[in-house]
Amino acid sequence: MVTRRFFALLAAGLVTCSQAEAATMKLSLDDALKIAHERNSMLKAARAKNDQADARIEQTRQGFLPKVTLSETVLQTNDPGAVLVSKLQQESAYYNFNTTPPDFGDFSLKNLNHPGAITDFQTSLQVMQPIFNKDANISRSMARSARKAQGFMTDRAVETIDLNIKKAYYGLILAKKNLDATEQSIRIMQGYSSEAARGYAAGLVTKSDKLSTEVRLAELRDQKLQIQDAIRNAEDALRTMLALGPDDTVQPVGDLNVDAKLSASKASADGRSDLKALAAFQEVTGYQHDMARAQYMPRVNAFAQQNWHDNSIFGTEGSSWTIGLNVQWNIFDGMATKGKVEEARAQAMEARYNYEAARQQSDMEIDMARRSLVTSRERIAVAGQSLNAAKVSFDFIGEQFRTGMAMSFELLMREQAWTWAKMRLNQAKYDYCIAKSELEYYSAH
Repeated sequence: MVTRRFFALLAAGLVTCSQAEAATMKLSLDDALKIAHERNSMLKAARAKNDQADARIEQTRQGFLPKVTLSETVLQTNDPGAVLVSKLQQESAYYNFNTTPPDFGDFSLKNLNHPGAITDFQTSLQVMQPIFNKDANISRSMARSARKAQGFMTDRAVETIDLNIKKAYYGLILAKKNLDATEQSIRIMQGYSSEAARGYAAGLVTKSDKLSTEVRLAELRDQKLQIQDAIRNAEDALRTMLALGPDDTVQPVGDLNVDAKLSASKASADGRSDLKALAAFQEVTGYQHDMARAQYMPRVNAFAQQNWHDNSIFGTEGSSWTIGLNVQWNIFDGMATKGKVEEARAQAMEARYNYEAARQQSDMEIDMARRSLVTSRERIAVAGQSLNAAKVSFDFIGEQFRTGMAMSFELLMREQAWTWAKMRLNQAKYDYCIAKSELEYYSAH
């Protein structure tokens, strides 16, 4: 008895845990957009590109700031020249002219020609300071323009995710409304199908009429299955964009709302994020052209180097320094620089034409979205009137069918018209919401 009770409690606990993991989230559209802004992986990737662009700006500081390197080199050799130089650098070369005869030490012919192997540790500290690098100055401005363009692209990525979420969110509402409409039709047709079966049993209805109601019920059930698939697809799309768990269920709390009247203001693409990004890319290509031409200019860099040579690592026995100025001028490089200048000029023209094409495309998209918005609003009014008429007609034929004054095909025609009218009205409202969202997406807002 105790064992059975233990397993019953354990099973209840497992069921409770499973229910806790599979959460049902009631979300408004604003809630869904807010979650996506925080959790969507594509937006995180876009923001990571912003960080990359910031890092590239940081890298351009090398054109102004000094470069400091510390190195340690060890070598062992018995090469006569290298041995003598290493001993001089280590300040360990030996000779004594005060003896009789003089002791030439390391400078004797024997030691110069056949020296013993020497180990030299060279510690070097080098500082390179740019003095005049025109392309480095231009690269910093180009990196800033590229960062500006990337920022606009990230803004556009947010707007694109918002549009896709709205489509999935409204699509889920549409599918649920169509499911309600289909289930309502199924319930009503089940009643008429039962009446047809009773009429057939009483000899009042033909077998063909009885079967026609069953066929229509099968069609409605098939339609219901397809709508249920549409609901699951919309839920999957929302879960993916919101980065939710596979067992989380999204339940929209909004509706397919229609504005009382349309805005009279004309939408414009001025200030749209993607167009701003293309304009910034035009700046980038302009700087690329300037950088290519700057390769004709000389580069001037100063350097200073401090060296220590010793027979042990990081020793400081022999010390020496060097300072200098390096001027490098590209006089002729086989037309490579000229080709780069022409390529950069062509890229600038390409960016200009891309901007013009995108601007023309945006105007067309705005006009299309505006027409769709107006048309869907008119369709809503027509579909509403059609639904009212279809409902009245269906109810009237239904009463006549019950009294045997109407044939089953008349009933089925009215039911199909009524069901279709409900879905047309839902579709028109969905199209209105999508057209409004697209108009906002294609215009500056």
